[in-house]
Amino acid sequence: MLIKDWMTKDPVTITEDTSMIKAIHIMKERRFRRIPVVSDGKLVGMVTDRDLKEASPSKATTLDVHELYYLLAELQVKEIMSRNPISVGERDTVEHAAQVMLEHTISGLPVVDEAGKVVGIITQSDVFRAFMHITGVLQGGVQFALRLEDRPGLIKEVVDLLRARGARFVSLLSSYTAAHEGFRDVYIRVKNLTPEAAAAVQAELAGRFQVLYVLQEG
Repeated sequence: MLIKDWMTKDPVTITEDTSMIKAIHIMKERRFRRIPVVSDGKLVGMVTDRDLKEASPSKATTLDVHELYYLLAELQVKEIMSRNPISVGERDTVEHAAQVMLEHTISGLPVVDEAGKVVGIITQSDVFRAFMHITGVLQGGVQFALRLEDRPGLIKEVVDLLRARGARFVSLLSSYTAAHEGFRDVYIRVKNLTPEAAAAVQAELAGRFQVLYVLQEG
């Protein structure tokens, strides 16, 4: 899955000389948590709601409202933004974006093209949306989770068994994280199985493989 297919395209951006008060207004009005800062369309920085909060005067300030407004209007984004922010390319994968977010504890990334121009934003919500689509959870059906020996042809045996029972495949995922060495966990979501057929399949699978669980969803 490429980022370009899941990101928010043509995002709102600001320039380095944008005032802090304008940045605050944009973020509140659009309910943004971050805004890319650009120069000639190219990414030069990032401003987050946290940056703005930390740069804002304390509530305990002795400044009056006019002085506060003047201060916020004079302070420019370039004085508080994070320079050289982490970014991803539009042809990088969503999985890569998720890895970068996790490693750097950030919830969103600017997306740039080959020329370094900002073409999108990808957030945790976009990653979650992509994950829901790739797992097929929105389509319901039955999910079979099995722990299989990691050898060629074994997944095909499971697939053939399900297909013979009339199942229509929605998704197939595998993971080595929780399994012992030499094994892997496989998650298969199918449709078109009645509860009776699903129970029969479960019994047949359990006679040949290690079944972790079977869930009827939707």
